[in-house]
Amino acid sequence: MADPEAVSRVVETMKAENVRWVDIHFVDVPGRLQHMTFPAREVLDDPETAFNIAVGGFDGSSITGFTMINESDMLLKPVPETFALIPDDWQQPPGVAAGKTARFIAQVYWGGYKKGEANRFEKDPRYIAERAEEYLKERGWTAYFGPEVEFMILDKVEVEVDRPWKAMKVEITAREAAWNTQMPVIRFKQGYVPANPYDKLFWIRQEIATVLEDYFGIQVEAHHHEVASPGQGEIDFRFDTAARVADKVITLKYVVKNIAAKYGMVATFMPKPVYADNGNGMHTHQSLWEGDKNLFYDPNDEYAELSQLARYYIGGIMKHARALVAITNPTTSSYKRLVPGYEAPIYIAWSKANRSAIIRVPNYMRGIAKAARIEFRAPDPSTNPYLAFAAMLAAGLDGIQKKIEPPPPVDKNIYAMTPEERREVEEVVRKQLGVPLQLPRTLCEAIEELENDHDWLFPIFTKEILETWIEMKKEECLRIESYPHPVEFYEYFDI
Repeated sequence: MADPEAVSRVVETMKAENVRWVDIHFVDVPGRLQHMTFPAREVLDDPETAFNIAVGGFDGSSITGFTMINESDMLLKPVPETFALIPDDWQQPPGVAAGKTARFIAQVYWGGYKKGEANRFEKDPRYIAERAEEYLKERGWTAYFGPEVEFMILDKVEVEVDRPWKAMKVEITAREAAWNTQMPVIRFKQGYVPANPYDKLFWIRQEIATVLEDYFGIQVEAHHHEVASPGQGEIDFRFDTAARVADKVITLKYVVKNIAAKYGMVATFMPKPVYADNGNGMHTHQSLWEGDKNLFYDPNDEYAELSQLARYYIGGIMKHARALVAITNPTTSSYKRLVPGYEAPIYIAWSKANRSAIIRVPNYMRGIAKAARIEFRAPDPSTNPYLAFAAMLAAGLDGIQKKIEPPPPVDKNIYAMTPEERREVEEVVRKQLGVPLQLPRTLCEAIEELENDHDWLFPIFTKEILETWIEMKKEECLRIESYPHPVEFYEYFDI
């Protein structure tokens, strides 16, 4: 049942703001945002039905990964806590008075509702994140996640793939890019926090951050230019629980893309859109709490003030990392980011400061219990955030349950090690965890790992969504890898 107080606040605000339409958002299995729009009266005339049963139905067979055509009727139940007003100036064309629009994120249910018999859809990604929260709640724990979401805002991207047998071409125009002839530009891999006027997208990011705070209630902690030359930015927001923080990631993507479009630009969260420069990651900070106690903190730990429970959590993520990335890094582009030389980790190791390891323990402020956390650096924003946060939690909890001790931390830059030094590290990882040192090199390889190592996902994941994910991603990686690539012509045409 929806919280009556939350419903009451939403209804009062909608009336006071004279809301004309409600836009209901949800994501498909890959994580792309979908929406349907209804008159506000569908909520205001009968709030109890709207927030406890559904505001409307849709065809689930037309949504990627959802249902077959013979079982396609589905329902959308808005979550009142996700209510927000959409800014008029980037949602409506100039001169068009379409009325004020409110946004809700929805839970997805099977159709065929009978009173008291509504059934949650097993492949609704938000349902998986909610199951993660409930699973932890049974133990009296809460997990918090703080993702660092990176993206690029570009002036124009032209792609020719409609006739792949004739030509394939991508052309990127970006006002900051190193390949521009009009100065000033940002050099490759030198874009981290330059001041204006080099940071030409500062005011656009500033508007994005303002809209997130003022319209969507998301507390922004910082925004800045990131390392990559062509318009790479990062916006960090306050940590939250699995479902709620995934709502924030989906909302961030929605706002970034719409404000970029408002200025005639285009935003992408693709992991590796530009060769020879850093890709877009989603480093994710996480910790476990019991009430007001941070279970990851131990002031007596000399290395990183990290508890034994936190070490087991790290052990679980490292043990299952090669399968986990099939969910947290779910595109072929993801594995073009996970290569040496671009601050993207490829080695299954951990450290308190080493950014070449997949897990880093931030150690800026010692002696502060609430600051204790780990950072999983492999994920990227092409993932479905509801599934990603749930999967990270499942891996960590498996480590706690099985008391998986991680290997000793690696404080050296693993990329700079000699082959002999790296072999020594790998021997320790294999001996202690039974896995290779390196993450999979392709999506196909990662999916194979997930097929062979997935029991740790249950009971948080449903069998239905895991099977769909594996089938969908296997087809995707095989299809994309079968395309001839323009670089192959350059490398092999004259062979």
